Amino acid sequence: MSRRGGSGGRKPAVRSAKGGARSTAGGGRNAGKNGKGTTKGAPQRPAKKAEKVVFDAPPVLPEEPRTLRLGAVPGATPGRWIDTWNTRMPNVALELVPIPFARQRAALTEGGIDLALVRAPFDDDGMHAISLYEELPVVIASADSHLLAADELVPADLEGETLLTTAEDVLGALALPTTPSSIPPLDTVENAVETVAAGVGILVAPMSLARLHHRKDVEYRILRDAPVSPVLLAWPKGATTPDIEAFVGVVRGRTANSSR
Repeated sequence: MSRRGGSGGRKPAVRSAKGGARSTAGGGRNAGKNGKGTTKGAPQRPAKKAEKVVFDAPPVLPEEPRTLRLGAVPGATPGRWIDTWNTRMPNVALELVPIPFARQRAALTEGGIDLALVRAPFDDDGMHAISLYEELPVVIASADSHLLAADELVPADLEGETLLTTAEDVLGALALPTTPSSIPPLDTVENAVETVAAGVGILVAPMSLARLHHRKDVEYRILRDAPVSPVLLAWPKGATTPDIEAFVGVVRGRTANSSR
C-alpha cells in the first residue's frame, strides 16, 4: 500500500500567518485548551493577590513617673506655675519643698531639691539664676498705729519709729530715719510680727511675708522709695535636666508647643 507523500498519514504542518510552522498533530501541550490557555470547560480561578504584609508599630511605652523638687522660700508664690505644670507634665509630679531664706543656697548645693525660688541677695556663683519678679516692701505696724492712717508711706514717715530686725531680713540694711531697737535681731519674720502686734516697734518686709504672717492685730502699708525684694529661680550649673528646662519654659510663659 502506497504512502502519501511519505508522511505516514500525519497531517502536514500548517504555516502560521507569521511564517513560522506550528504542528497540529498529537494534540500538543496546549491541546484541549481555549485561546486563553485554560482548559476548555474548566472553571477559571482568579489570580491570587499577593498578601500585604503589615508590620506592627513598636509599642509606645508610658513615661516613667518621676518627681521634680521645687524649693521655695517663705512668701514665694509658685501657684500659677504649678497649675500649668500639672496640666502640661502629668507624668512628672512637682513637689514643693519649703526652705528658709538663710539656707536657700545650701538647699540647692546639698542636693535636697532640683531648683528653687529664692530671694536676693543670693550668691549665684556656680548657679543659674533667672529673675522672676520684684516685691514691694511694706511697713508692718500694730493695728492701732498712727502710721496706718495713710494709704502709703515714704521713709520720712518713719522718723523716730523703732525698727525691728530679724535673721531673715531679705531687704538688707535700709537707710531709714528710724531708731534702732534694743531687742536683738529676732529669729524669724513671724517672731517679729508677734512683737509688732504687742505694740513694740515696726517691721519692714516684702509684701508677701506680711500677707503670710497676717494677724488681726497688725496691718501693713506699702513703703515707697525703698529697696524692693527680687525673687529668682535658681539651680546649680551642670545639673540642668529636661524637666528643669520644661519648668523654666513654664515660668517664662512659653506655650507647650514653643521651642526653647
